[in-house]
Amino acid sequence: MVATKISTIDADGVQIFYRSAGPATAPTIVLQHGFPSSSHMFRNLIPLLATRYRVIAPDLPGFGFTQVPADRNYKYTFASLTQTFTAFVDALKLTSFAVYIFDYGAPTALRFALQRPDSIAAIISQNGNAYEDCIDKNVWAPFAKLWVNNPAQTDRDAAEDFALGLPFTLFQYQDGSPHPQDIPPEALYLDQALLERPGNKATQLDLLTDYQTNIALYPEFHEYFRSHPELPVLTAWGKNDKIFIAPGAEAFKRDVKNLETKWLDAGHFALETNEAQMAEGIFDFLEKYNVFKD
Repeated sequence: MVATKISTIDADGVQIFYRSAGPATAPTIVLQHGFPSSSHMFRNLIPLLATRYRVIAPDLPGFGFTQVPADRNYKYTFASLTQTFTAFVDALKLTSFAVYIFDYGAPTALRFALQRPDSIAAIISQNGNAYEDCIDKNVWAPFAKLWVNNPAQTDRDAAEDFALGLPFTLFQYQDGSPHPQDIPPEALYLDQALLERPGNKATQLDLLTDYQTNIALYPEFHEYFRSHPELPVLTAWGKNDKIFIAPGAEAFKRDVKNLETKWLDAGHFALETNEAQMAEGIFDFLEKYNVFKD
């Protein structure tokens, strides 16, 4: 087992908290978390992957233990998250890496890929969406009401009640898992505790409102896949996910030439209790496509 190091680094005027492990000279995998989690979701995967690779997992602004100074006047949009992630990559002098994308980590990393396609050696998408096929309109209805000019305060309040309370956090972790009782409770309760920080719910509502800008970029993401046919993509998907449903994994076939699909008997947080299976799948995928050539 490889020890995980806890660090912070200043990038884009933000104190970014991140976890890392593995030799500094090894090929790099960057792990991008989603809502409402943080790099903590990778706590068990990092030491497994670090037996072969350098592994880095940052907390995005608004999540985990990353600190955004008040005088930074940070605007919580996905464009801003991407700008900060880019600054983080530059601060660590990362020039080429494979990226694991989940939930919010998907549009953040794919926006980065549009700007710096040569930096992305491979993509591992664990319920990381890039297609409208992935979105169940019934489940997303409370959020879609925010995707209008000047959404009503009642709709913002309804989205907060639906998405930012403990019941929805429990749902995201447990629904679709064949053994939800085995999911460590500290993971979801940590996420909820961090959601409850003063001011954080407004931050999360801003990001939910801005999510529509990711959907508008889907055609550009698809063109990125088509224009880089050599790019290997692994979709490792919790097949029972109701947030980003299974057809979203299948949709990658339309645009990705070097595609592998791995189905997990799990829900949205498919990594929970499946870390060993995920690590082996990532090893096999990266080796099959010779991603990190000598």
